[in-house]
Amino acid sequence: MKFETQVVHAGDRKRSGCGVVPSTTPIHLSSTYFYETTEKLDRIFGHEEEGFSYSRYSNPTNEALEELTTRLENGHGSLATCSGMTALQIAFQTALLDRKHTVLSASSIYGATMKLLEQVLAPFDVEVRYVDICDLAAVEKAIATVQPGCVFMETISNPVLRVGDISKVAELARAAGAALIVDSTFATPVLIRPLDLGANMVVHSATKYLAGHGDVLGGIIVSDEEHHETVRSISRVVGGTLGPFESYLTMRGIKTLALRFERQCANAQKLAACLKDHPKVERVYYCADPAHPDAGAIQRQFTPGLYGAILSFEIRGADKPAVMRFMDRLQMIVPGTSLGDVHTLILYPVMSSHRDVAPRMRERMGISENLVRVAAGIEAIEDIAADLDAALQAV
Repeated sequence: MKFETQVVHAGDRKRSGCGVVPSTTPIHLSSTYFYETTEKLDRIFGHEEEGFSYSRYSNPTNEALEELTTRLENGHGSLATCSGMTALQIAFQTALLDRKHTVLSASSIYGATMKLLEQVLAPFDVEVRYVDICDLAAVEKAIATVQPGCVFMETISNPVLRVGDISKVAELARAAGAALIVDSTFATPVLIRPLDLGANMVVHSATKYLAGHGDVLGGIIVSDEEHHETVRSISRVVGGTLGPFESYLTMRGIKTLALRFERQCANAQKLAACLKDHPKVERVYYCADPAHPDAGAIQRQFTPGLYGAILSFEIRGADKPAVMRFMDRLQMIVPGTSLGDVHTLILYPVMSSHRDVAPRMRERMGISENLVRVAAGIEAIEDIAADLDAALQAV
């Protein structure tokens, strides 16, 4: 099936097997399950037979969502978790289980991911090193020097939108025996499928584009065959499983992912063009820019004609109070700490996503005090542009 068909039908449980045929996947709220015989339950506990025993291990609604995300990412299996950060933690634990406890991470990443590496994993003797993931010579040298157990990158970096070459990084990681984890929240499988390019695990904050309506907190890990059972095994012990109602909402959201994301990408591209010539804007970051430093990797990896739904821009001469005045003047665009909703969202990284990153590190990442990030929604582009323009006039 084509992608647009898969998002509607893959994983869906339209037939219950009990004479009633629902038109959508049911929500299974039970925490535990039993069968006609204890012998059958024993076989299920022993993984000799498929089935459900306890919802920390698996749940029928979660299983439907996981089947859907596995199909969309061309993976071996998926795990639905209670947040994107939980998904990242389990992915890192999986990658490092039987490997050297060293992570080589892209230097430009989400601030909370940096905190996960440095404040949660590092105290357990995990060494963390950083590298410009877009500089393949530097990546090759770092991998040869550090010999990491895990390499981590984002498909589109948060928030300055750098794009590394996943296939080439995967080749270098594989040659060193390291696992490659890719956070593909910004891209979604509409734009790119990291597992097809050699990644071992791809992680999403399902809160964002997958669920897509600002009403779910969740995460997804899609893994290859080598790592999938370890992902499930760790999850069975530590928990962090997504609730069945949230799984249902995420699955319902994914049914319109292709339509939503294509509209959001189109809006972002038009908005970037508008802002490029705006007198109050100093610089625009967007992946469709022909002068983008990673234009080659973008053209090789992205779905033709789509460049993502996120853009960032610097407000000319603005300091923190000026940026806050600008955000307070917005009438329609939501100044919220997220992305991927049907409505347009704006975020000030210095205040929120990268607040706890040291100023010197923010500077190296290209995050200036006058930088804001916009996640385009599905509204009329004329209304999005007009709201931004009116707010910029107040700066």
